[in-house]
Amino acid sequence: MNEDKLKIIISGGGTGGHIFPAVAIANAIKKIKPDSSILFIGAEDRMEMQRVPQAGYEIIGLPIKGFYRKQLWKNIEVLWKILKSLSKAKKVIKNFQPDVVIGVGGFASGPTLKMAERLHIPTLIQEQNSYAGVTNKLLAKGASKICVAYQGMDRFFPAEKIILTGNPVRQDLLQSTYSKEDAKRSYNLDPNKPTVLIVGGSLGAQSINKCLLNSVEKMENSNIQYIWQTGKIYIDRIRKAVEGKSLKNIIITDFISDMAQAYAAADMIVSRAGAGSISEFCLLEKPVLLVPSPNVAEDHQTKNALALVNQKAALYVKDTELNEKLMPTIHSTITDKHLLQQLSNNIKTLALSDSANIIAHEILKLANKE
Repeated sequence: MNEDKLKIIISGGGTGGHIFPAVAIANAIKKIKPDSSILFIGAEDRMEMQRVPQAGYEIIGLPIKGFYRKQLWKNIEVLWKILKSLSKAKKVIKNFQPDVVIGVGGFASGPTLKMAERLHIPTLIQEQNSYAGVTNKLLAKGASKICVAYQGMDRFFPAEKIILTGNPVRQDLLQSTYSKEDAKRSYNLDPNKPTVLIVGGSLGAQSINKCLLNSVEKMENSNIQYIWQTGKIYIDRIRKAVEGKSLKNIIITDFISDMAQAYAAADMIVSRAGAGSISEFCLLEKPVLLVPSPNVAEDHQTKNALALVNQKAALYVKDTELNEKLMPTIHSTITDKHLLQQLSNNIKTLALSDSANIIAHEILKLANKE
């Protein structure tokens, strides 16, 4: 057995926004220490169970679930699953014997980091949002280091443990060589017309889709081009609703496999306010209109959005005001070159580059392998 071999557990996921940074951290560790052994621990019914193996890493699932806020009686089952998850996490950690355990948010990170702490294994928290979640606040006391993406996080965590690193993003986005004109042509769009990319997250956003569907006639009769990512569960309904319409300036797709190309084509982006997406917009210097999801714990997407809005680095429309404000705000922004440039300049100042590599080196320090 190689005594110097680095062994790391990365726990969490739940959404693409959590998974991409986790995989980026794993890749950065592998680049520095190619013989490292990395194991992921996720939640059995969450997206990470598919996405992590696709990225080339092994993952073990815990039966963990989130608490029910309305059907409180169901939480008896949740408590049982938490106990089972704690037991399984302890067993996995004992068998794998990691040097460090990392939590990136998501259901699985709670029991995994709690068990690592009890077994006296150093832990590192990667808090992606501007407003810390309950789980990370509870885990912070036992954590060795806490990597954050926003200033002022000492209101949630011990200041001496905090390292401002930013959120890791997908490297292919930063290495893109697409020109804006060629990217637009790849969608059969006019390279000279303003183009808006509308994304609702990996699963799509029902409220955004509904608003756009009600606005299709205005969209098709405007001089603005749209790339509209609906999400897989909404695509059939939307295609049926627009059947027979001539939508030459609207590209409707359920999923975008090449986000670098889509970002390059966009003069402006409309998006949910997930932490990972915001980090990408900052690094790519993209003007963005944020529509925070109301369906996330502690309304942290609104807090993420306001962290940018307060710096005049993004625009913001509440989910409940989409029908009144989305299309007018898109139109007034995309036609105002000065505003677009101002948003681009301001969001650029919030970018933190090389985050995955910085976090990887902090992990190596904890493991005494650097």
